[in-house]
Amino acid sequence: MEVWSPDWWWLAYLLLGLLIGFFAGLLGLGGGVVLVPLLVFLFDLQHFPTDRLVHLALGTSLASIVFTNLSSVRAHHVRGSVRWEIVRDVAPSVVVGTLLGTFFADRLSSRYLAIIFTLFVSYASLQLWLDRNPKPTRQLPGKWGLALGGVILGAVSSLVGVAGGVITIPLLMRCNVPIRNCIGTAAAIGLPICIGGAAGYIVTGFNKTHLPPLTLGYVYLPALLGLVVGSFMTVPYGAHIAHRISAGGLKRIFAIVLLLLAAKMAWSLF
Repeated sequence: MEVWSPDWWWLAYLLLGLLIGFFAGLLGLGGGVVLVPLLVFLFDLQHFPTDRLVHLALGTSLASIVFTNLSSVRAHHVRGSVRWEIVRDVAPSVVVGTLLGTFFADRLSSRYLAIIFTLFVSYASLQLWLDRNPKPTRQLPGKWGLALGGVILGAVSSLVGVAGGVITIPLLMRCNVPIRNCIGTAAAIGLPICIGGAAGYIVTGFNKTHLPPLTLGYVYLPALLGLVVGSFMTVPYGAHIAHRISAGGLKRIFAIVLLLLAAKMAWSLF
């Protein structure tokens, strides 16, 4: 059997999808911070080209999160956790930033992308662990401020293969948005990020040589299928638990998850 044959790996992708779906519902994450390092690990075990490991992980991650976020947004909307006025002001600029980020990522090596990812996740986990209370007078910026923030959010998210929750949630919390609204709103903002990011990685991955079979650009389709099926099964359970845990508990869980992932990626780099 060929090394790249998906026959022996579909179960691993399905189990990974179950894990990602749970965290998507619990923490408003599309799963990219969990998914990217684990996909890099699995792709490496399958002996995929080392110079495209992270590109494939980022593209596949963003494509799968499109479906994960649809389920997550629905679950949080039912519970009234999505601030749709924020989503409306941020979404258009997020798409622009995401497309710009994917084309920039195509010019970077896997090692540089992994370093960016590790630094980014480490910073986010530290900020959440410190849990500094914002000034009570701090509010969300106006429409132009949200639009500029959306471009930056989209660009960074596409570079590290996430739906933006690890950026959006801490920023919204610093503007005194309640944690559960932060989670639901971040999930909704993540949808245009993933659509734009997945499209960008598909386009930039076309006509690239020595990619494994069954890829669409930088999206590995067997992994995408397993992740989507698994995540749809567990998103509702994560969202249910999120509304039963205290705000402080959610922040601590979020910070610990990010810290562990940063340590795993740093270990793989060095």
